[in-house]
Amino acid sequence: MIEFENVSHSYGGGELLSGISLRLAPGAFHFLTGPSGAGKTTFLKICYAELTPREGDVRLFDASVRGMDRNDVALTRRRIGVVHQECQFLDHLPLIENLGLPLLAAGRDPDAEAANLQELLVWVGLKSRAEALPPELSGGERQRAALARAVIMAPDVILADEPTGNVDWEMSLRILRLLVELNRLGKTILIATHDLNLIRAAKAQVAARVLRIKDRKVQQAGVDL
Repeated sequence: MIEFENVSHSYGGGELLSGISLRLAPGAFHFLTGPSGAGKTTFLKICYAELTPREGDVRLFDASVRGMDRNDVALTRRRIGVVHQECQFLDHLPLIENLGLPLLAAGRDPDAEAANLQELLVWVGLKSRAEALPPELSGGERQRAALARAVIMAPDVILADEPTGNVDWEMSLRILRLLVELNRLGKTILIATHDLNLIRAAKAQVAARVLRIKDRKVQQAGVDL
C-alpha cells in the first residue's frame, strides 16, 4: 500500500525524518507515536503525497510519488482517506453537503448517492445532525463527521492525525471502534497519536502495531526499521 525507501525530510534546514524504510501492508493497523514536533504530521503528509521527501522515495500502490503529476496525485488520493488534526468544513453548508464534497471533486453526483450518504451518517451516529451547520457540532461530532468524509470515497487506506485529541475518553473509544470496524473490512489504518491508553484499548480489539518516531528514525517495538 505505502512504502518508504530510505526517506529523509527537512524543515527549515534541520532534518526532521532520516533514512526511513518501511511498508504499510494491506489490512494493517498501525499507530504512530512520538513527542510533539517529532514529525508525525509530516510523516502522514508524505504518506498521502502532500509532501515529497527531500531524499528517498515513497511508493503509493506500487507507483513512485516522484513520477506522479498533479492528476496522478489526485487520483491516488481518492484511495487514501485522511482525518486531519483540525477538522475543516465549509461552515455555510449543512453537514450532509460537506460530506458530499469529495464526491463532487471526483465528478460524482452526491444526489445520486444520497442513500450512501445517509448510511454513512447512521454509521457514525450523526443521522439526526444531517442538516446541522459545522459550527453547531460538538468536538466529538466534528471528529466523527471528519471520519465519515474521509471514507466517503471507499478508500483503501485511512490516515488519522490525532483523531481523539480534542474529545473525552468515551468519544475516543467510539471513534476507535469505528476505525477498528474499517480495519476488519480490510482497510489499512494508520493513527498518529500520543494517547497510550488509546493504543492499549486498540490492542484489546485488533492486532495493532506501534511505530515510534525517535531521533528522526521510525522504530517498531524498540527496533529500527
